[in-house]
Amino acid sequence: MSDDDDQTRKDFDAAVNMTASELKKWLDTDDSKAVGQKKDGGESTGHESGRHIVRILEKKRADLTDDDLAHMRKVVGYVKRHSAQKPKGDITDTDWRFSLMNWGHDPKK
Repeated sequence: MSDDDDQTRKDFDAAVNMTASELKKWLDTDDSKAVGQKKDGGESTGHESGRHIVRILEKKRADLTDDDLAHMRKVVGYVKRHSAQKPKGDITDTDWRFSLMNWGHDPKK
């Protein structure tokens, strides 16, 4: 891995605070499936991303592909942008939190 790839991995590890098993369990919930932008009424972008994140988390570092690294950078950007839009009040049962969780980040952790 290049130094840039190492930084991507570090940034991804800081952004994604859910384990593969936590994220898999979350993605099976109705709340997870209900949030996010959906293409043609199908799976949301965030839900699809969550499935890719699970695959990344289950891989060894040496097995990461260029596509994985590109998705990791996308995840880092999304978590950073979406986190900055935190609503006021209790976030426990909000679409904002649920969207972040689809991307592997639980702001309540």
